[in-house]
Amino acid sequence: MSTPSTTVAAGSAEPSVLEEKNEAGILRTPLSAPTPSSAVPEKPALTADQTTKYDWLLSRVKEWKEIPSKEKGGPLKDSEKMWLTRECLLRYLRATKWHEKEAEKRLQETLAWRREYGVEELTAEHIGPENATGKQVLLGYDKHCRPCHYLNPGRQNTEVSPRQVQHLVFMLERVIDLMPAQQETLSLLINFKSGKSRTNTAPGIGQGREVLHILQTHYPERLGRAMIINIPWVVNGFFKLITPFIDPLTREKLKFNDDMTQYVPKEQLWSEFPGGELQFEYNHDIYWPALQRLCAEKRAEQVQRWEAGGKQIGEKEDYLKGHDPQGVSPPPGYTTDNTQDGAAA
Repeated sequence: MSTPSTTVAAGSAEPSVLEEKNEAGILRTPLSAPTPSSAVPEKPALTADQTTKYDWLLSRVKEWKEIPSKEKGGPLKDSEKMWLTRECLLRYLRATKWHEKEAEKRLQETLAWRREYGVEELTAEHIGPENATGKQVLLGYDKHCRPCHYLNPGRQNTEVSPRQVQHLVFMLERVIDLMPAQQETLSLLINFKSGKSRTNTAPGIGQGREVLHILQTHYPERLGRAMIINIPWVVNGFFKLITPFIDPLTREKLKFNDDMTQYVPKEQLWSEFPGGELQFEYNHDIYWPALQRLCAEKRAEQVQRWEAGGKQIGEKEDYLKGHDPQGVSPPPGYTTDNTQDGAAA
């Protein structure tokens, strides 16, 4: 008999996903919030020059009418406008070293890629078989309130296919759903412990390059830290081969065989990592629907706030996540009557 306990998602007054444990008290569902002692480091204020560049980029983005895609062009959808938050624009500015025209170009390229790749069309049903063995798990938060994204290559259960890369993209979208207010990066924890049926757990060079391209091009400024343990010589060679393709700033975030409790509270670090005290067992039939429900709740709350705030391009993520009581100023003439029924003020 399982032992569920109610948790409350950040920014919500209603109970969220139930944290379910088995008879031995081992957790089988995601955690919905960081520890009380965890805190997001304060971000430096924008300089006058950075503010000018942001304002220029925002004004340009607000003029966009269509996505520049030969395959799937067309007017901007609401979900794409909502994706273009203040923090999103700033991430691309930082990624391009504040070259505002290059940031605009890269934003357009990412929007086109998201449509062509079908990011919003990836479903839990389609991706589910890839995660049947728990080779990717979103579980807990680090000391800076970053969601922890565990990769377990030793649990590989499928052959190389486009769906393997889609799996990673799908899980990245879910980890972004779980990011609390004021935090926009994740912690990646990779355990290269050998599986029961496979010893070579390194992806091929071609797939590795594809994944790195997607991460660096379309998810800039999202990696807070990567912690990697149990690296066999084959995988170590793989890292050496792909190092030239990794941005130097990203390289600085990689930690190999470090004491992970420096970065993640013991009570939220999976016990498969040294020093971790969080007893967790992956059961796909329990974990997978619980993760989807938790993420869907958080997305729905953000959509309601975005609609209530006037459907603004450049909206603040802290407002969407319930931290700030008010978003950016709505456009002239916009009233609550313009929002959909049930939108939260």
